[in-house]
Amino acid sequence: MTLASTIPQAALPSPSTAVWQLGPLPLRAYALCIIAGIVVACVVTERRLRQRGVAPGAVLDIAVWAVPTGIIGARIYHVITSPEKYFGAGGEPLKAFAIWEGGLGIWGAVAGGALGAWIAARQLGIPFAVVADALAPGLPLAQAIGRFGNWFNNELYGGRTTLPWGLRVHDMDPSNPGHAKVVDGEPVLLPGLYHPTFLYEALWNIGVAALVLVLDRKLRLGKGRAFALYVMGYTAGRFWIELMRTDEATHILGVRLNVFTAALVFVGALIYFLRVRGPREYLVPIGGPAPAPAGGGDVSQVDLSEREAGAQATAPEGYRVVGEEQFREYRDTGVVPDGPDPTADAAAPDPGAAGNDAPADRDAPADVSPGDERAGTTGPRATDRES
Repeated sequence: MTLASTIPQAALPSPSTAVWQLGPLPLRAYALCIIAGIVVACVVTERRLRQRGVAPGAVLDIAVWAVPTGIIGARIYHVITSPEKYFGAGGEPLKAFAIWEGGLGIWGAVAGGALGAWIAARQLGIPFAVVADALAPGLPLAQAIGRFGNWFNNELYGGRTTLPWGLRVHDMDPSNPGHAKVVDGEPVLLPGLYHPTFLYEALWNIGVAALVLVLDRKLRLGKGRAFALYVMGYTAGRFWIELMRTDEATHILGVRLNVFTAALVFVGALIYFLRVRGPREYLVPIGGPAPAPAGGGDVSQVDLSEREAGAQATAPEGYRVVGEEQFREYRDTGVVPDGPDPTADAAAPDPGAAGNDAPADRDAPADVSPGDERAGTTGPRATDRES
């Protein structure tokens, strides 16, 4: 150990405090970073959902389910992969519920959050693939912001380095969580400098978000493929960053468990991305007025919520899932086009799937069914096929 004054200045600093007291209430930097990340993800997702015809405010309904289930999933994954801390010799089982002390696994967060988003999508009558694709760039941005919580906590850093961006790491005091040890009034630092793997991952995630936005705009990704692209991008980065980390972790054959997890999830996302095909889906309110053209720009940049009749946008009588060509016609005319749903998979039709025996009434298309469960909505909702 050495004091802060003995470390060269040409290095990245670390905070010596990660918790501040606001009266009896502790403000934890890690929690604040997670919350900030959630807010950013919600803002990005809300905009992308609107661009796909979903009524304003739907992201809040989704977040009510996805955020709690994501946190629960993250904690479950951490406890399962680090059982010795809670159930081993000297472990404290009740500490498994102490989320405020740290310990959240991103793999469990994504799985749990996806489950919550799926539940919300079914309640709202929105195809789950639409929700997933809308979330795709917002999620890595949230992860990038959340990683700075690890910086405040002086954790999850890599091995020693002499690079100019080496990280100073404080020796945190276990008897005073959230604070560095202090000697002679100075915070104590670990000797040397370390790879700032939290920063590597944050920058990588920002790049993944940019990649998803660019390719989604260019390739018009649909059917959950934008989300699969995010998963591939994130896991590719997590694979090599995980190999640099030196914190305690469960190992298999001498390799960190998360390295195997990243590789397997990448392969699964790649298979999905290559095998699944289909155009991007949009939602239009049946019987609603046409959205105001936004300067005739690209359809993905049209804010579908900005209609003269705002009540119709916030409480539509029902949705219909359409493809981009039908949406363009709807945008120009204000009329939901007749004819088969172009989002259906024509290459391999399923005789038992909804949409093959379409009724003639355009207000009751085959890809929707009565009973939208969203409050204030009485019209049709997308069938389970779209979820």
